[in-house]
Amino acid sequence: MGEKKTKNDKAWEELFQKYNILNEIEKNGFYEILADQIREYREPRLMCKFDHKNNLPDIFEKNNLNILPLSTKSYIIGDFKLFEDIKYDEKQKPQQMSIPAYIESVKPTDLYSEASALHCAYITGMIDDFINEESIFAVSGRMGSGDFHYNVLSSVGTSKQINVSGAQIEIDGGYESHSNFVLIEAKKQKVKNFNIRQLYYPYRVWKGRINKTIKPVFFTISNDVFYFFEFKFEDDNIFNSISLVKQKSYTVNYEKITQQDVDYVVNRATTFVSEPKVPFPQADDFTKVIDLLSYLYERDMTKDDIAEQLDFDKRQSDYYYNSCLYLGLANKYTNEEGTFATLNDKGREIVRLPFRQKRLALAELILQHEIFKEIYDKTVTEGEVSTDYIVSRMKHHKLYNINSESTFKRRASTIRGWVKWIMELPND
Repeated sequence: MGEKKTKNDKAWEELFQKYNILNEIEKNGFYEILADQIREYREPRLMCKFDHKNNLPDIFEKNNLNILPLSTKSYIIGDFKLFEDIKYDEKQKPQQMSIPAYIESVKPTDLYSEASALHCAYITGMIDDFINEESIFAVSGRMGSGDFHYNVLSSVGTSKQINVSGAQIEIDGGYESHSNFVLIEAKKQKVKNFNIRQLYYPYRVWKGRINKTIKPVFFTISNDVFYFFEFKFEDDNIFNSISLVKQKSYTVNYEKITQQDVDYVVNRATTFVSEPKVPFPQADDFTKVIDLLSYLYERDMTKDDIAEQLDFDKRQSDYYYNSCLYLGLANKYTNEEGTFATLNDKGREIVRLPFRQKRLALAELILQHEIFKEIYDKTVTEGEVSTDYIVSRMKHHKLYNINSESTFKRRASTIRGWVKWIMELPND
């Protein structure tokens, strides 16, 4: 069954058809499109913001196309290599930092936006530690790009010159020290890749304005871990000349989870909830469920919103959305704008908890489902549990609306992933 098309998918397909865009690109190698043309279908700010590969509309993905802003009034579409992969060094142990004792306005349990996460990173000294120099928070927000040009590579290695004049850029945080100016692009979750434009355009703008070394930094926060990636551009005039300089991760001091804590939660799981009549989870990475809960704390979201914000494809957004419903932390409602997920009172209460209590509360919710408790116990006593065994127990419990053998096996992977997450809590 094909994935349901998003509003962006439909609007871009109509634009491509109306203006014969694929033929124009075949003839000229690119197509310049006006913001007013895009606005015939949807606002350009909604139609042209592709921060991750998964955000690309179907027609772009199928034809190996991307889009770049030229100004506030025009864009260029072509075969451009715009995304850089992010690789997290999971072997790197996060460095613990502390919020100064006199600070009461910033709490690590209240970091529900990129801005609040960056403020926390700044006052705890993470940013200064990362750049090895004291800095001052100097810049944030939207601004004009001025004029500059650069070359961008295609998927086959050809180059196209792009001329920018008065495009809009946005900086999540700019931090100035005696010798450096650090430009940070922030995301509230782990990502697989990012659009280089988010670092390159601010880099070029500020490279032309000040004499200090410009350090482009990509920042993510996930599962209460702060990740920093410093990049550099080997050639200022080549968009794709980006390379990683270093990465480092941090946490704010918190009470550690012990094995005794986990055992206490496990031993309390003696009565179980009835399996809810919602799709059984297919969301192997439980930390992404936690990330989604943080987003939902800030606002209600459609599946399209979730895909856009959390670097999911459309199918994944459905799976993680259903995981929140399955655990009883969210509800859904439909209005003229679509179907939304919204945190319920229990979800809001859990998201507000400190690090240790939040994770133990989530582990308790998982283990209230008998299939998860069974597989947890068997994994503890016997080690790795076979997929066939997990599937046999799933069938025994008559889980909601799982009908095919292949679906059973995919859902078994989620059970294994969530059990592993609980078992590794004392190592966080």
